[in-house]
Amino acid sequence: MSDNGAALTIRLDRWLHHARLFRTRTLASEAISGGGIRLNSQPCRKPAQTVRPGDLVTVAAHGKVRTLRVLDLGERRGPAVQAAGLYEEIDP
Repeated sequence: MSDNGAALTIRLDRWLHHARLFRTRTLASEAISGGGIRLNSQPCRKPAQTVRPGDLVTVAAHGKVRTLRVLDLGERRGPAVQAAGLYEEIDP
């Protein structure tokens, strides 16, 4: 991550993969294209849509719906403990 103060963004499919919500970027892309993901309460069907810290991502997958606030973007897919620090769960 850079410390230049610029607004950092990442592709939605990459963030979902980094946050370990989907096993692969392909699965994340398919979920986005299939309408299972909302970004800031708006339907999102573009895997390349950018997200930034503070955004709300609603994920309908694996039999449940979760709303997550993006805290960090992550640089790679790391262990589950590290991935959990990329977001905070918002109570429905």
